[in-house]
Amino acid sequence: MDRDERKTSMNSRMKWLALVLATFSMAPVWAQTQDGSASAMDRGSMGHGSMNAEGGAAPAEKDSMQGMDHGSMMPASPSAQPESMSGTTHGTMGGSPCGGDAGMPGMDRTDTNAQGGPAPAGARDPHAYSGGYTLDKGPYALPGSRQLRLADEHNFGSVLVDRLERVYRRDSNATAYDAQAWFGRDYDRLVIKAEGDVAKGTLQDARTELLWGHAVASFWDTQLGLRYDSGGAEPERKWLALGIQGLAPYWFEVDAAAYVGADGRTALRLGGEYEILLTQKLILQPRVEVDVYGKDDAARDIGSGLSSGTAGLRLRYEINRQVAPYIGVERSSKFGKTADLVRATGALAGETRWVAGVRVWY
Repeated sequence: MDRDERKTSMNSRMKWLALVLATFSMAPVWAQTQDGSASAMDRGSMGHGSMNAEGGAAPAEKDSMQGMDHGSMMPASPSAQPESMSGTTHGTMGGSPCGGDAGMPGMDRTDTNAQGGPAPAGARDPHAYSGGYTLDKGPYALPGSRQLRLADEHNFGSVLVDRLERVYRRDSNATAYDAQAWFGRDYDRLVIKAEGDVAKGTLQDARTELLWGHAVASFWDTQLGLRYDSGGAEPERKWLALGIQGLAPYWFEVDAAAYVGADGRTALRLGGEYEILLTQKLILQPRVEVDVYGKDDAARDIGSGLSSGTAGLRLRYEINRQVAPYIGVERSSKFGKTADLVRATGALAGETRWVAGVRVWY
């Protein structure tokens, strides 16, 4: 076969291949054309134009679509509904066109009361959940007095040593303590508070309180009891104490108390502290405390009015939640007549102190 014949045969094959490819490529176009024709069909011929409350039939010239007339699916009156649907008509739901108010008398929403009313006949007695067993009778009851008790019926106790520290001052050093313990229940408990400092082996100044605490709100307890002041060569003082202690909004711990003593003496003590969590274990604690007295007490170097105040900052590291060593600094000052009485003895009316100690509780 020469070159011309081979070229003619090749051209013939290419033509047939192009014809086959063109046929396959036209198939999707043909299918879309058919779909377009169907979608272009007059929707009125499907009976949608007759979908009204009167239930009119489709035009006669559209006999081929008569079976799709949706108008026949919405009767003009409840009597025209099939008997099998007469019990499920939603005619009472807002007076809709499909049935009016005559259908479904048993499902009338206006007769439904979602609140109150007697319990169904087969409802379980709410007082019989235990199957007849109680705390003091039944096969599982223990002999004698009732022994199963709830958490608020048990007594608990705790001891918090908030400050046990060595205080470094300009002229001398001392050891200071501030502790609180309680024993009792959620609502009523016995509370003991103790605060003071020891220098050169002698108790210099101490305040001890024995209180009855009663919960009056979430996080708040009122406290009523006695306060006893002692230490050093100064005379002792006894007070009737009334205070409140708790957690204020934004997590401020507050301790406030008023005192009434002999010979018309009165006093007010306010304390507050806050914990700033630098990390889960490293905590910075600012602390402020103020004392106010209503009458001069020269024997204890106390003047009326604002007597003393202390502001401190302690940084502690919690080895665990119960044990946390700390370091800090605080400023202690005397004010007014109290400052004058202190200066008269040759002591300083204000000083900055460095502290190092440990905070423990259990």
